[in-house]
Amino acid sequence: MKRSSFMKTFGAMAGGLLLKNHVSYASMSEEYPELAKHKIDKADIISLDYHWPRLVGRNGTKDVHGQYQKTTVLRVKTDQGAEGWGMTEKIVSESVSSIIGKKVVEIITPTHGLMNGFNTFHYDFAMFDLMGVILKKPVYQILGGKGPKSLPVYSGMIYIDELPYKEAKGGLDVILQNCVWDYDHGYRQLKIKIGRGKKWYEPKAGMEMDIKVVKMVYDEYHRRGVDLLVDSNNGYTLQDTMTFLEGIKGIPLYWVEEPFQEQVDEGKKLRSWMDKNGFEKTKYADGEWIRPHEKDLALEMVKQGIVNTYINDIHAYGLTNWMKVMPILKKAKADASPHAWGDQLETHYA
Repeated sequence: MKRSSFMKTFGAMAGGLLLKNHVSYASMSEEYPELAKHKIDKADIISLDYHWPRLVGRNGTKDVHGQYQKTTVLRVKTDQGAEGWGMTEKIVSESVSSIIGKKVVEIITPTHGLMNGFNTFHYDFAMFDLMGVILKKPVYQILGGKGPKSLPVYSGMIYIDELPYKEAKGGLDVILQNCVWDYDHGYRQLKIKIGRGKKWYEPKAGMEMDIKVVKMVYDEYHRRGVDLLVDSNNGYTLQDTMTFLEGIKGIPLYWVEEPFQEQVDEGKKLRSWMDKNGFEKTKYADGEWIRPHEKDLALEMVKQGIVNTYINDIHAYGLTNWMKVMPILKKAKADASPHAWGDQLETHYA
């Protein structure tokens, strides 16, 4: 499914994922009187420009991602003068009238997040921001503020950059130059894109290059305390994944991400193979592409102890749904690493 089609589908159906908050408006007004005082008076859509620090190339399935980008935000104002804004999609303009005239407490509360009937993909971030402004609390405190103050952050920008693009030269030296840039800017975890044989190389040559690149980066950085992660963007099969891991045997990986489309049986086989072949400490990360109309297989794999790092997108999933899923991950002793789908605002939210 193309991302644009996925987003529209998600927009129509996100309310049915985990949102089950049938609550009394009167009780919420009593519990959050400040939110009950404010009524949405205005809402508009704004386009923002941003750029990544360097050109982002190809992954296993998509062509060059570019450097200069745009994102869309929703700005909301209340009749009491409070204002909040957050990431959305342009299609929200078609339904933005649904929040005009409503009290904030009818739309969102700290306990439940966004209420049923309001699309998380459209309204979550703007309404959380507005709620934080009204309650005079940053959103991380509204969400509980129980996490550590410091977390490791990986660079996700080591792409298939040996392939040239227009004025950008290619070659293995370009990959190493990108690693240097990331290291010099403080990153101590580098995520390397693999899966070249899906689209850009013949399968055998692609696998050989995937292995060569990971070995090259490891040789250069393992003595500097750098962790390596790999991501094939569902470009591998189970056998491909085992072949790749066999090819880099002896190199510790922090995680293996999206080796193939989520499958419980195949995932079990991979987890078992990793545990028996020297990758027992390597995390299995998946869940980036939840489909709203299907069962969340990645979450099921988390519950079964197969996937131990859940990586759904921060925006497509939404803060409201992340609130609901975190206790499930905690119970399963799994990690959360909300993805950012390449958008600069999403990185800040995550």
